[in-house]
Amino acid sequence: MAVYTDSIKLLIEKLTKFPGVGRRSAERIVDYILEAPVEEIKGLAEAIVKVKENVKFCRVCNNLSEEEMCTICRDVNRNKSLLCVVESPNDISSIEKTAMFKGVYHVLLGAIAPLEGKGPQHLKIDSLIHRIQEEKITEVIIATGADTEGVTTALYLAKVLKPLNIAVSRIGLGLPVGSNLEYADAATISMALESRRSI
Repeated sequence: MAVYTDSIKLLIEKLTKFPGVGRRSAERIVDYILEAPVEEIKGLAEAIVKVKENVKFCRVCNNLSEEEMCTICRDVNRNKSLLCVVESPNDISSIEKTAMFKGVYHVLLGAIAPLEGKGPQHLKIDSLIHRIQEEKITEVIIATGADTEGVTTALYLAKVLKPLNIAVSRIGLGLPVGSNLEYADAATISMALESRRSI
């Protein structure tokens, strides 16, 4: 077992606070840092600080941005009447990779999770309702996760948005493309059946 210096021990401890980074992964990262040129590591450190100092939430949709409004909200070619509601900015990246959605987004910055003490009041739902009323939104697509928290959030949103007289839909959930039915679990198949559409 390696004997680490105090600075290495501190770095390992800090790295293990990153999601998905255990002690062994942290040790590998430290090995990389020790072997890499000083300029490269300084550049990495500067990039981390720059992100922390410059990135904020878009004042309109809560997406990540380095300006008051994100690039999507500033894009005049987007369909501003079509709004997709997601849990986190990472979800926007996933949807944008498909190049299928041409509307705008609203990030809730979480999901309803009663066991964690997170209710609707902890999410950006009030600003969502305000946007729908002020920006002439005609359709809302709820694209929260398929886990318990995501489904709970979707059901809550559907109830809250119903009186606003707009079209509300939920993304289809279920079997991934290319998968085989015999390998899917019961919950996934149930969701796929409930999310069926006419062809």
